[in-house]
Amino acid sequence: MDVRTVGVEEELLLVDPDSGEPRALSAAVLASAGREGGVGQEVFEAELQREQLEFATLPQASMSDLADEIVRWRAEAARHAARLGGAVAALATSPLPVSPSLAAGERYGWMAEEFGLTTQEQLTCGCHVHVSVGSDEEGVAVLDRIRPWLSVLVAISANSPFWQGRDSGYASYRSRVWGRWPSAGPVELFGSADRYHEQVSAMVGTGALRDRGMIYFDARLSATYPTVEVRVADVCLDPATTVLIATLVRGLVETAAREWRAGLPPVPHGVGLLRLASWRAGRSGMEEQLIHPLTMRPRPAADVVGALVGHVRDALEDAGDVPLVEEAVAALPETGNGARFQRDVVKRTGSLREVVAACVRRTCGG
Repeated sequence: MDVRTVGVEEELLLVDPDSGEPRALSAAVLASAGREGGVGQEVFEAELQREQLEFATLPQASMSDLADEIVRWRAEAARHAARLGGAVAALATSPLPVSPSLAAGERYGWMAEEFGLTTQEQLTCGCHVHVSVGSDEEGVAVLDRIRPWLSVLVAISANSPFWQGRDSGYASYRSRVWGRWPSAGPVELFGSADRYHEQVSAMVGTGALRDRGMIYFDARLSATYPTVEVRVADVCLDPATTVLIATLVRGLVETAAREWRAGLPPVPHGVGLLRLASWRAGRSGMEEQLIHPLTMRPRPAADVVGALVGHVRDALEDAGDVPLVEEAVAALPETGNGARFQRDVVKRTGSLREVVAACVRRTCGG
């Protein structure tokens, strides 16, 4: 059967390979890629801060092809950074203290003026997953039905335990920092594409948001592509974890679309409960209990991940993704996520600089 295509956007941290401190190299890296021309010129983009770099894959039906692209573009980013005496790390926040430097442009200048310290401090790197949908109506039906499950993706991807040189106490502190934007986080049920677009127009109409690009919902309709865009994940340390997140998101989208076609209603959890589930996932990651998406009661993280896999199993089977997901999920208790890896390095070395060095190696599969 035909399967939905998936694309991934990853934001990477640009760092000094010796000190581990973030470096404002994005413009130089983009210039390096531009001089070579080819597809790489179109893949990389600047982000809010000059210490980060974004790339986007092409839409892929095969998760193997998606994995190859992620590895390829991480390696290309690393190559261009190395030319400039830098390195790239798939870190969702900088373990070491940093004063970010805003990228050039009218849009970013407006954000700095409007949002003040929120913009100045916002050096976070996420992973956004795009999954194709047939129409806005299908897309909004998907958004309504995947809401309870998104917190589980936060826990699996958690890769930001450190902030400004300190352990934050969170597995995903990025998710807390990102939540400072006024349009970020979980949203209510929409019920129809018309209602979704009315809400977005009303939010932009307040003047608090510059445009539709600043609709930072946990999941939204893409303004550029015929996709649902899920935006909750930290950038994952290992490329394989990114592929796991993308596979689960495709499973969620397909499962939700089938429920909609079958006339099954979405789970009517309120935004307050969804925020609590997201907070718990960011706080605990995979190390403690999470909030079960259906019962909204605490359960061991492994049980909640298992519930997610069970929820999307039919879609995974039809796409041929069950072996990939089962192998990756079975390894989670032993390997953990990026947050556990970072804390393990600190326990072993006592050095946040060593954390960055180790993550630079892991970013490209080392």
